[in-house]
Amino acid sequence: MANVKDPVCGMEVDPAKAPVHREEYASRTYYFCSGACQRQFRSSPQKYAS
Repeated sequence: MANVKDPVCGMEVDPAKAPVHREEYASRTYYFCSGACQRQFRSSPQKYAS
């Protein structure tokens, strides 16, 4: 799988290396560079979901 962008900070993330930092929202999986970005997404997912 190709790298994807963290929706919070825009950093490139390898989904294979970020199994812990992922979130399902609106039938889509989002990957994060860190727990901090994942928590920020959880607090307001509609702001970051595309």
